[in-house]
Amino acid sequence: MVYTHTRFNRFSQTTPEQVTNWVQSLGYPTSSDEYTLISKAFIVADEAHGEQTRVSGEPYITHAMAVAEILVKLHLDPQAVAAAILHDVVEDTDVTLENIQELFGDEVASLVDGVTKLSFIEQQDLSERGTKEHLHAESLRKLLLAMAEDVRVVLIKLADRLHNLRTLKYLNEAKQKRVAKETMDIYTPLANRLGIWQIKWELEDLSFRYLEPENYKKVATFLDERRVDRERYINQAIRIIKAEMEKAGIKAEVYGRPKHIYSIWKKMQRKGLDFNSVYDIRAIRVLVNKVQDCYAALGAIHTIWRHIPREFDDYIATPKENMYQSIHTAVIGPEGKTLEVQIRSHDMHNHAELGVAAHWNYKEGGTADANYEQKIAWLRQMLEWKDESDDAGDFIDRFKSEAFQDRVYVITPQGDIIDLAQGATPLDFAYHIHTDIGHRCRGAKVDGHIVNLTYELNSGEQVEVLTTKNGRPSRDWLNHQLGYLKTSRARAKVRHWFKQQDHEQNVLQGREALEKDLRRLNLKGINHKTLAEKFNFENVEDFYAANGRGDITSTQIASRGHSLSQPDEPSRQPVPASRKRRETTQGDIDIEGVGNLLTHMARCCSPAPGDPIIGYITQGAGVTVHRKDCKNILKMPDSRRVRLINVEWGANANEQYPVDIQIETIDRQGLLRDVLNVLSNEKINVNAVNTVSNKRDNTALMNLTIEVDSVSQLSKILNRIGQLNNVIEVHRIHSS
Repeated sequence: MVYTHTRFNRFSQTTPEQVTNWVQSLGYPTSSDEYTLISKAFIVADEAHGEQTRVSGEPYITHAMAVAEILVKLHLDPQAVAAAILHDVVEDTDVTLENIQELFGDEVASLVDGVTKLSFIEQQDLSERGTKEHLHAESLRKLLLAMAEDVRVVLIKLADRLHNLRTLKYLNEAKQKRVAKETMDIYTPLANRLGIWQIKWELEDLSFRYLEPENYKKVATFLDERRVDRERYINQAIRIIKAEMEKAGIKAEVYGRPKHIYSIWKKMQRKGLDFNSVYDIRAIRVLVNKVQDCYAALGAIHTIWRHIPREFDDYIATPKENMYQSIHTAVIGPEGKTLEVQIRSHDMHNHAELGVAAHWNYKEGGTADANYEQKIAWLRQMLEWKDESDDAGDFIDRFKSEAFQDRVYVITPQGDIIDLAQGATPLDFAYHIHTDIGHRCRGAKVDGHIVNLTYELNSGEQVEVLTTKNGRPSRDWLNHQLGYLKTSRARAKVRHWFKQQDHEQNVLQGREALEKDLRRLNLKGINHKTLAEKFNFENVEDFYAANGRGDITSTQIASRGHSLSQPDEPSRQPVPASRKRRETTQGDIDIEGVGNLLTHMARCCSPAPGDPIIGYITQGAGVTVHRKDCKNILKMPDSRRVRLINVEWGANANEQYPVDIQIETIDRQGLLRDVLNVLSNEKINVNAVNTVSNKRDNTALMNLTIEVDSVSQLSKILNRIGQLNNVIEVHRIHSS
């Protein structure tokens, strides 16, 4: 059937008067061409969706209306709004793309086609790793490509996702978490990179609500409890600031800034603050006409209130990577309470709220928007980088890190400015300059001073790379835990180098690295071929080679190795059949056959989450949990083995557990201090330290008891300590 406009002379859901009222509410007068276009799009979508309903029971057309309303608030052009109304008709109804093209022209049809092609991303979990990994990466690449061709496609997609999140309560919990996780991984970074903060913040808050409902409720409750007092306080501060602006002759708009729950929570976690220590719970925004007025307003505010050191950011002089510009300052305001003030011009505010969508404000006048072009250039660069690695998962990780992170701007010795991800190291800088410089990098100077290759660069610093003539990458550079490389692009270049090396050399080094990791973690009786199968390798040599190339991390080996770790000899007494039924205790250990028994960790072997474990029923003291390879269990006489019981780590095993480690070193002054600094930086508690020095060969043995929450954390700590100067070997030990 060929659709024509006269076909839609009746309404399946809405009356003509309701259509007119709704289109007028969007700001389109009835006499305008825009009104005709939007009305026509509404009629086609309403008729096409017919009696389709959403999970909530509402007519499906309400979703299309909501998406259109979001885009109108972003000031998008009528063609994009019409495409938003029609964005689901080709996928969900019998209307074809040719029908859309015939009725609305090429531009609207192209936008609808772009959104339709992206629809399958909704059905993929981009955080997965497995057989669908390549499809996930291709989904993301198509999304970026659509943005590079016409970014309005993704603005429609963002608005579509935002309304879906607003109505997420009607889905089951599993779908809620999947959609929220996907939003945090893909859509929120896109909104951030494109500078559309008003959408980014709402996406974050709504996703946070479903991913961490308890923490969301905690922050929301704090905010709600203080609402009346906070509003009174804000109104008082606004009156003071307005009076000061008038006195200084500055035309300014002053208002209280709405708070975003996720940003508050993230700041609390990042800085280790409680709610009372977050300075921008009470916040005010000052909008002025010119850049000069921003600094004049800042001076006036600092005159009446004392500012808080280290809580000042000038994003006008140094804009964020998404071109966000504003001055942020925190002061001790009225009543001695902290108050955040943001100062920006009206133009800056427009870009901060609308980001790349503000491009359409300039479209009709023909004025170029350099910010818009810069964002599109980033998208094209991302598409070019996809060819540097065949690893689909690496491309997804690279997108997340490049899109989500703020930037640092450092300077080469020649005066060129280099844009890197926040947290980038001198080694990232070296690989950004040239791959060969990265491979041959052996040190760096920052502002003339030698720094470690793990040093995190800051904006404004001058970086000089120190190279050697015949250098080569180190496999340690690929270990995330050691902090040499921040950017996925640099890691991809290192991995590529190792893949080009001799296969036999990779096999040899991979086997040595594997045995070192297993010895360090005190994992016994692990068959390498079985472990290789855990990583989906049929041939153990291919597994060694992959490990030698750096494709497998120590953390992965620790995690999967513990699942295979077996005692030195098998249990000589099976668990009685009567104990096969599982019940769960209230703690962190699941016990087969019995419930609510007191459990405690055996001090002889200090099991930690991830270790294979077994329980021993004591007389009057509950169940003692041992590692399966504990010497006391292996040597236990048959008469006592009847007390053994199968136990497993529970889902909530997140407490701290003591673990004994031993460090073999060449003795030097300050070594113990360096070890304790590593543990302190990782927030690891140390329960006991014993150091024995051997003066004859200038060596030392350090035995430490530390507290960890998982085997992965233990692996990270062992890697960190192993990187210290003079450390020969560090490994886990049993005290028995």
